[in-house]
Amino acid sequence: MESITTHHIIEAVGWLAVAFKLATFSMNSMIWLRVLVILSSVCFIIYSAVFQIWPLLAIEVILLAINAYRLYELIALRRLVTHMTDESEADFSAAMAYGKRRDIEAGDVLFEKGDAVDCMYYLAEGLVEIEGQNVTVPAGNIFGEMAFFNSSAERMATVRCVEDTVVYEVNEKRFTRLQYEDPKFAMSVMRLVTKRLVANAAQTQEA
Repeated sequence: MESITTHHIIEAVGWLAVAFKLATFSMNSMIWLRVLVILSSVCFIIYSAVFQIWPLLAIEVILLAINAYRLYELIALRRLVTHMTDESEADFSAAMAYGKRRDIEAGDVLFEKGDAVDCMYYLAEGLVEIEGQNVTVPAGNIFGEMAFFNSSAERMATVRCVEDTVVYEVNEKRFTRLQYEDPKFAMSVMRLVTKRLVANAAQTQEA
């Protein structure tokens, strides 16, 4: 009688695993989806271990590790977004690890209006001016990134170095990789792009 009861309990665990797996298809939140997938894997691991279904056990152990790590990433990203307020200082320095260094003398033009877009820039040292907009960009900031969000793929303004300048060029492929690998950098870029779009819209309305 005891063995039959145990058998039924383990079988119920297997059906519970199926229920968790099916429930994932109704989830809108990625965090809860990962939680349900993890619970499903735990149940399947118990079920397959008792009945010695080794292929199922192996795949569920692997899926459990992958989904647990993905859940950790999601929670970490959520905490990052929560703590990044408008007053927090943006940090774009990660671009130096992905970009190509260029040293430019004062007075030189970095790119001109209408040029084809090939990269964005992180300004490590010096000062640059966006001509025609009366805007200067100090060290520690990025510029030229708006072109990656513009379908025209052309520079919207000329940028000239006011001082001897050190920049790091980051092409679109590396820019995409950087945003994926460094969520803090990605959030800083999103906030910067949003602010600049709002500012441009305000200037358009005033004109």
